[in-house]
Amino acid sequence: MENLMITCISKPPVIIPTKHDNLSEFSQPPTKLSFTYTKNTNNPKITDNHVKYLARSGRLAEAVAALDSIALSGSQVRPNTFISLLQACIDFGSLDLGRKLHARIHLVKESDPFVETKLVSMYAKCGSFADARKVFDEMSQKNLYTWSAMIGAYSRLSRWKEVVELFFLMMEDGVLPDEFLFPRILQACANCGDVRTGRLLHSLVIRLGMVCYSRVSNSVLAVYAKCGKLRSARRFFDYMNERDRVTWNSMLLAYCQKSENDEAYKLFNGMWGEGIEPCIVSWNILINSYNQLGRCDVALGLMKEMESSRVSPDVFTWTSMISGLAQNGRRWQALFLFKEMLLAGIKPNGVTITSAVSACASLKVLKLGLEIHSIALRMGITDNVLVGNSLIDMYAKCGELEAARQVFDMIEEKDVYTWNSMIAGYCQAGYCGKAYELFIKMQESDVKPNVITWNTMISGYIQNGDEDRAMDLFQQIEQDGKIRRNTASWNALIAGYVQLGAIDKAFGVFRQMQSCSISPNSVTILSILPGCANLIATKKVKEIHSCILRRDLEFVISISNSLIDTYAKSGNILYSRNIFDGMSTRDIISWNSIIGGYVLHGCFDAALDLFYQMRKLGLKPNRGTFLSIILAHSIAKMVDEGKQIFSSISDNYDIIPAIEHYSAMIDLYGRSGRLGEAMEFIEDMPIEPDSSVWTSLLTASRIHKDIALAVLAGERSLDLEPGNIVVNQLMYQIYSLCGKLDDSSKVRKLEKESTLRRSLGHSWIEVRNKVHTFVTGDQSKPSSNLLHSWVQNITREVNIDDHHGGVFIEEEEKEEIGGIHSEKLAIAFALISSPSSPQSIRIVKNTRMCRNCHLTAKYVSLRFGCEIYLSDTKFFHHFKNGRCSCGDYW
Repeated sequence: MENLMITCISKPPVIIPTKHDNLSEFSQPPTKLSFTYTKNTNNPKITDNHVKYLARSGRLAEAVAALDSIALSGSQVRPNTFISLLQACIDFGSLDLGRKLHARIHLVKESDPFVETKLVSMYAKCGSFADARKVFDEMSQKNLYTWSAMIGAYSRLSRWKEVVELFFLMMEDGVLPDEFLFPRILQACANCGDVRTGRLLHSLVIRLGMVCYSRVSNSVLAVYAKCGKLRSARRFFDYMNERDRVTWNSMLLAYCQKSENDEAYKLFNGMWGEGIEPCIVSWNILINSYNQLGRCDVALGLMKEMESSRVSPDVFTWTSMISGLAQNGRRWQALFLFKEMLLAGIKPNGVTITSAVSACASLKVLKLGLEIHSIALRMGITDNVLVGNSLIDMYAKCGELEAARQVFDMIEEKDVYTWNSMIAGYCQAGYCGKAYELFIKMQESDVKPNVITWNTMISGYIQNGDEDRAMDLFQQIEQDGKIRRNTASWNALIAGYVQLGAIDKAFGVFRQMQSCSISPNSVTILSILPGCANLIATKKVKEIHSCILRRDLEFVISISNSLIDTYAKSGNILYSRNIFDGMSTRDIISWNSIIGGYVLHGCFDAALDLFYQMRKLGLKPNRGTFLSIILAHSIAKMVDEGKQIFSSISDNYDIIPAIEHYSAMIDLYGRSGRLGEAMEFIEDMPIEPDSSVWTSLLTASRIHKDIALAVLAGERSLDLEPGNIVVNQLMYQIYSLCGKLDDSSKVRKLEKESTLRRSLGHSWIEVRNKVHTFVTGDQSKPSSNLLHSWVQNITREVNIDDHHGGVFIEEEEKEEIGGIHSEKLAIAFALISSPSSPQSIRIVKNTRMCRNCHLTAKYVSLRFGCEIYLSDTKFFHHFKNGRCSCGDYW
């Protein structure tokens, strides 16, 4: 991505803007001044015109002094003179002098509501809203202009509900809005979602005959549009006699807010038909809406069309595109577009910088992030809290916590997101102690922790293995009563326990969560389901599935995809298929999940059939799809077809095969005994083979009795992964078989590793809602004698000694040395504990099955008419009618 480098700008010193305190007499009521009226014949008479001149010239202090002179002469000023003075205070933002004028309002010749109205305006526009409302409330007479002034003041503060309340008070006072005030009140209805008052105003507009004013009509339309009343908006739009750009843009926005972009685009084209050329706002509404829907390609096309129509994209257009691409996972493209924006001479704003920095954070490209930071410095927007927060996140995700902390310390006005970003950065890096120190400082600051802060701390501790501290924080959240746990609080614990492998604790939290009337959401489900993707969690998966149905979450595509995968891994491929068939919408993950599930169960024909269906529908396979399909051809021993699929990855789909695809190809050659071709394939690989490739070759060599190749594969694997216990054990056995157990240091090391670190077999099985654990050679259980006797009888029936072939290199010690293997004890327990033969037995084992146990499981499935699902570290075995889904290759 070298071409993406943005021109680096030298860092100027950070300029921290100076804060100016707003010193005013806001809370001080105006004081009425008293004067002694004595004529001074020595001073020339000051006229109203002179006072107006001083006001227009900005000489307000002199104007006030002139007023005092007039007062001393016993004279008064005309109302319009006083209004001119108040207007000058508004123009020059002088609240202090405005207060002084208020204190001299008695100098106006006669009581005039227009003077009081201007006084209201002066206080409101000069920042003293409370005084404006006080003057307004004390007025004995209020005309249309008075109400307009007060409503305008509330509008400028975006206090929309109060605007609506004032409208009703105004109506009670017998004053009706005019064509200038209607748009303000309608705007308030639109912004606070008060469509009911909007309809009332609409009827009033019609009765007063003001529909002919375009500003009023556009404001009525905006109410319906912003309140989501699309049908009412369209009906009103169609009956409008005159439609300008504002009208069309309001209607465009209405459709886009309802995600009806295609209708919006039709309307957009209709503008041209009426001779109205879309403006920059029209284009931006459409482009932004398509980006929000994730249809970035359409948005990009509109941007090009916009340029060809001689409308230059502005900063909003570029920002919308960059943000849309970044939020829809197309981060490199967003950064390319950011560079184009700079080259086009468009100055980015804070949102643009934030989006670009966030893209760098997700991609963990520190160099680009530094360059964008330097641009922000030059623009002087690093004190923008949004920019600062994104920089903290970027540096933290790139592992530069010191830089993140520097940015954090430089932000003067920190908000809760600033603190949360820095705390999250420490937690993600495993520095929970530093995160906790900052958490305590935050509690002592003006910005208090919110529920996201607490959740971040809980998640940080539990994901770093400290479940006790995590649970302590979880219990402490609600102690002060100000913050309540939310769904994310529970999700943090559940996800943490699943990550730690404590699925029973995760389920305990999941059940307690529901008992506390906290509804699980999609994140909850997606957090806990992966913990149930094993053969002894079938009932748990069904419990979660029931919860999904109760919460109407089955239509969330990510949840359906996870259910397909989890059911397959828990041994219920038919359930997976039912969910897949019932999905109204499927993405590539849906197809990959069901295809991968069939491959896991050894059902290569169903997997290949789905692959062909997928291609017929025009769906493009990805890396995950191809991995499953190569493995499906491997199980089917369709080597030539598998080779064609591998070639098509790069030839037809422009995808570079990953190391797992090469490993799957060795499995393809190995199952069919084509070891020479497998070795040639490794030698021709364009990338260095890793241990997974050599381990695949070792498995093939072991099963096909090619000791020399097994030695080569094992030694290469150990060179890359010296600490691999399993390969160490296998290599010691291989050296024994081929007579290479001389006194070399290498063999002595293997012998030591094999002896000291040999895996002890453990198997887990669920019987009658309880998980039972069996250990190889264990005779401590009360039923051990019965189990051992049953296994010995079955072993005699199987007559394993009659089965020949293969080089028996196993991970576990032989039963003659270590005792009966754990999976046999688990199978015996399942059959003895049931009054009748169970339909299925599900076992999880921590080591690879040996050949002896594999033969026994096949025999039991035939002898007792049951299905045995056994997942070991190497394969998912499904034994049925004396056969195994692995094809005796594992």
